[in-house]
Formats: sequence, structure tokens, C-alpha cells
Amino acid sequence: MSTPQFYPWQAYRCAYDRHAPTGTASGPPIVLIHPIGVGLSRQFWQRFIAQWSQQSNSTVIYNPDLLGCGASSMPRAAYQPDDWGAQLEHFVKTVVKEPVVLVIQGALAPVALACVARFPELIRGMVWSGPPAWRLITTPTQPSQQKLAWNLFDTPAGAAFYRYARREQFLRSFSQRQLFGNPADVDQEWLDELHRGSRDLNSRHAVFAFLSGFWRQDYGEAIAAIPCPTLVLFGEGASSVTRGYREAAGDRLQAYLDHLPQGEGEIIPGRNVLPYESTAIFVDRVGKFIRNITS
Repeated sequence: MSTPQFYPWQAYRCAYDRHAPTGTASGPPIVLIHPIGVGLSRQFWQRFIAQWSQQSNSTVIYNPDLLGCGASSMPRAAYQPDDWGAQLEHFVKTVVKEPVVLVIQGALAPVALACVARFPELIRGMVWSGPPAWRLITTPTQPSQQKLAWNLFDTPAGAAFYRYARREQFLRSFSQRQLFGNPADVDQEWLDELHRGSRDLNSRHAVFAFLSGFWRQDYGEAIAAIPCPTLVLFGEGASSVTRGYREAAGDRLQAYLDHLPQGEGEIIPGRNVLPYESTAIFVDRVGKFIRNITS
């Protein structure tokens, strides 16, 4: 487990790691955006960072904790993608201080779009790992429905549910059913990290904001207006947690490629957590993408 550095943003204390190559750094820095879920934080990316170094890549990596997660402050708030986008805008402008490549996991793709809206001049490219199915990312939910869900979660009953959800038995079962292609890949390292990340009960606020669907908007026009190269990677067994959304990985990928102005993509082994399931292949594809857009 890495020891973070900190920077101030608004009234909060926000955490991040910086990983530099042993030799001379080259190419734009990477900023990693971790997923939201019980116990998830910047630690999600530790396998990626270790593999990146092993493959002798010379890019600096910045790995922040989003507000409400990990070692960052955890205010009681109904977080929306633009809240995290504002945090990352401050981070890139005051800590990184140069154009970056964003690497985003899963349903945090709307946070990447918030970043594009806020500081497009500082984004050289993006990598989206297993974003939501096209139908999900272009179908909004009603604000009243989102607020109702949040109000239900933001109760003592919600806190009790979070205590239940952070038990190892639940985390193992959910990970095997919804996230990993191979149940054997749900190892003790994964479970221990989720346990540590969910130990602080205040970490529930970010998770409940995500579950309430504040990220569920129609992003079709925003995706079609992305001004930078974007690599989309899906796992062979890609699936949705939301019921009723089933489609082949190739169909998911093609839907994005049909709308991204500078899009490219690939299907690789794995299901929904590719940086953890298929780390070496994922790192290889990210490295090639960055070299191509900066050559």
C-alpha cells in the first residue's frame, strides 16, 4: 500500500501518488482515474503501476484519490461527475502542470467527459477501460429518481447496508458475479484492499452517490465532441451490473467507435476490471497508444 502525498482543494485534503521512471521521463504524464465502489480508491491501480514499470515505460504516473475515497477527505455529499471533474482540473493545473493522458476505469467515463469540458487544452489523449454500454451512457435517469435513491441511501438503514456490503463474503460474491471473468482472480489481495478502503464508514457517501445514478445522463453529444484521441478497451466478457443490458463486447466497442471523432479500440481478455484482470496486456495497449499519439 503506497503512502500518499496531499494537496488542498476547496476545503478538502486530497491524496495522490506520483510514480516517476528511474531514468529520464518522456511523453505526457498519465493521470489515473479509479472506479467508485465499496473500498475502491487509487490502490486499484497498483498492479497497473507495477507492470508499467516492469515494461520499462518512461512516463510519469499520477494516481489521485477522488474526493470521498481512499486517503482523500470524505464529506457527506451527493457527488456528481462534475464535482470530481473540478477536483481533477485543480489537480492537473496545480500539481501536474502540463498536458496529460487520462486513463479511466469503468463507469467513471462521465468524469473524463467533465474533464474534457473543463480543461480540454490539457488532455492529450484518453484511455477508457470498460466504459458503460452505449445504451446506458446515453440514457438519463430522472433527477427526481436520483434524489429519491440518494435520500434512501443517506439514512441509518443505508449505513447498515454499507456495513453489510463491506463484509468479505459479500465482496467476494459480488466481484465474482459482476466484475471478474475468472472467479479465481478474486484473490485475497483484491479483497484485503476493498476491506481497507471501506473501513471508514464515510467512504459510503461516494459509493451511494454513484449508486443513486447521478452519473446517468445522455452523454452522446459530449462523446461525439471529444477533441483528443481516445482508446476504448473492452473485455471479452464485458457485462453490465444494471439488469437488462446484454450485448456482445464487439457491439459495445463498435457503438463507441461509431461516435468517437478520433476513436480506436480493441477487445482484450477479461471482463470488467481489465487493469486488474489482464494487467500486462492492458499496459501494453496503453503504452502503444501513448507512443502513437506522441510520436
